Amino acid sequence: MFITKYNNTVSASTRYVYLTALLLNVFKTLIILWVLFNTAWVFAAKNNKKAPIHVIVAPVRIVEMSDRIEALGTARAIEAVNITSNVSEKIKEIHFEDGQLVKINDILVVLEESQEQANLEQFVALRGQRQLALKRLLRLEKSQLVSKDELDLARLEVQQAKANISAIQARINDRVIRAPFSGVVGLRQISVGALVEAGTLITTLDDTRFIKLDFSVPAIFLTELKTGLKTQARAAALGDNVYLGEVKSVDSRVDPVTRSVQVRALLPNTDSRIIPGMLMQVDLLRNTRQTLQIPEAALLPLAKKHFVMVRIKNNGIDSVEKRVVKIGARVPGYVEIISGLYETEQVVTHGNNKLKPGAAINVLAVDDGSVDIENILKGKTTSATKSGNKP
Repeated sequence: MFITKYNNTVSASTRYVYLTALLLNVFKTLIILWVLFNTAWVFAAKNNKKAPIHVIVAPVRIVEMSDRIEALGTARAIEAVNITSNVSEKIKEIHFEDGQLVKINDILVVLEESQEQANLEQFVALRGQRQLALKRLLRLEKSQLVSKDELDLARLEVQQAKANISAIQARINDRVIRAPFSGVVGLRQISVGALVEAGTLITTLDDTRFIKLDFSVPAIFLTELKTGLKTQARAAALGDNVYLGEVKSVDSRVDPVTRSVQVRALLPNTDSRIIPGMLMQVDLLRNTRQTLQIPEAALLPLAKKHFVMVRIKNNGIDSVEKRVVKIGARVPGYVEIISGLYETEQVVTHGNNKLKPGAAINVLAVDDGSVDIENILKGKTTSATKSGNKP
């Protein structure tokens, strides 16, 4: 019985020793794993800190910017007229086609003039007869065989014949309709042989080398309106074409209903694509100035402030500095910088949301307008995908 009790005691002690040793080994293993984990984490953190982030930067540019007043305007030809007849007569000849470019004094239409030509021949003959009669009286005057009254009457008859000829020639000229200025004729509204009345529309004529653009501007801007202000105009029908012009006149009255004032700008129409009557969007440029500008993508808004990541050199390594900026006017894709940057600096436009102040960067490209940023970004995405990382 004593031996059995002893064996049980030894057995319990052995189990206790084994259990303690096992716990000590587990504890040592946990400590080793903890040390290895922290070492790996620190190593990874150091590597991540040293690994530069791929970015694209853009230079801070100094450009000319203007505040804009937007309006809608109607295009008008600088010279426009309806071609009509002064008399009632039949159409004899037509010398133009629809949409033809004509020069000043080109013949457009000839009306029937046979009767006037006959009258002209009659009065030309009468003038010749009276001139011969006057010459005979002048020869008789030397012999004092004619009175002064007879000579005066003969001279008046010659002048009367000349006046009649001039009147008939004027009526013949009225039957030859010419272009009053160079331009483009519109659609022909008559045919040969048609009888036209005085005032009947034959066609239209427009000089579209320059376009008058009339638009309304709120009267609140009246003090800033003056001749010479630059304008930019575009139309949906003309695609992305922008036509530059300037203000030529400002109306002397404000519309009491709309509280706006009419402004007229003059646009060169070198490609002849602007057609009178077109609706155009107008940007009136005011307060033109030289200012700093950066791509809008470089901005990092936070509450009411705006930040940018500025490229700097830190111990010879490309790095970034976070800087607050004050912005001004915006144009598509770009923003004015009032303070916070200088002309010689560069800002991060792609990848700036991954950066922290002092982070190392790898500049893939400088977006100065001479490189294809889209292809660079595609190449960056492809290489990141191949390596199994997110772009």
